[in-house]
Amino acid sequence: MSTIQLTKAMFLEKIANYETNPAEWKYLGDKPCIIDFYADWCGPCKMVAPIFEELSKEYADDVYIYKVDTEAEQELSAVFNIRSIPSILFCPMEGAPQMAAGALPKQTLINAIEDVLLNKAE
Repeated sequence: MSTIQLTKAMFLEKIANYETNPAEWKYLGDKPCIIDFYADWCGPCKMVAPIFEELSKEYADDVYIYKVDTEAEQELSAVFNIRSIPSILFCPMEGAPQMAAGALPKQTLINAIEDVLLNKAE
């Protein structure tokens, strides 16, 4: 499996329907996910893209890794108040999502997957 390009329609169906449920976050996925908000012209985004590809293979059974093109999906970017890219949204099965900004190193992303998404924190 590799990263999955996410459109607004897919987001509403697979992640959370903020149109019918604007006041409450209700994750719709069957396993946790990471959403990478990026743009093609963004240097740091290009640096983390291969890391997300690696992680999508390493965690294929446990986590979905989605990508949102902030240029093409401006409404999604506005809903999450994306002001800088890359911005990374971690969506656990239970509880609120957590946002991180910037090109995070692979080990930081692994730690977030293990602790935030898979609850493997000691």
